[in-house]
Amino acid sequence: MGSGLTYNLMVVDQISDAEVDRLFFALADATRRDIVRRTLTDEFSVSALARQYPMSITAVQKHVAVLEEAGLVTRRKEGREQRVSGRLEGIEKARSLLDAYEEIWRGRIDRMGALLDEDPA
Repeated sequence: MGSGLTYNLMVVDQISDAEVDRLFFALADATRRDIVRRTLTDEFSVSALARQYPMSITAVQKHVAVLEEAGLVTRRKEGREQRVSGRLEGIEKARSLLDAYEEIWRGRIDRMGALLDEDPA
């Protein structure tokens, strides 16, 4: 097993299944992905975000709560407003997981290729 694969397995093992589930569940929804995209470039109030989508402010608050639980955004109170900012660390965690899974699968494909290339005699 190469050192990169060992490192990637460590990345996968360091994150609980529940955390992985929360992260990818949050990213599975198009509205939530769009909220993350918007809030990575600027901070928005929940009401400003709600104006961007054909849904109630309550629905947007629920989306923001899912994203916050997954570590993809942070929410802070400013007066009567809730302000939402994207968290690059959450995106980096998702990227690291996907990179780790890709490395695992590439290793498996390489091993299968080597087995197929072996001389049966």
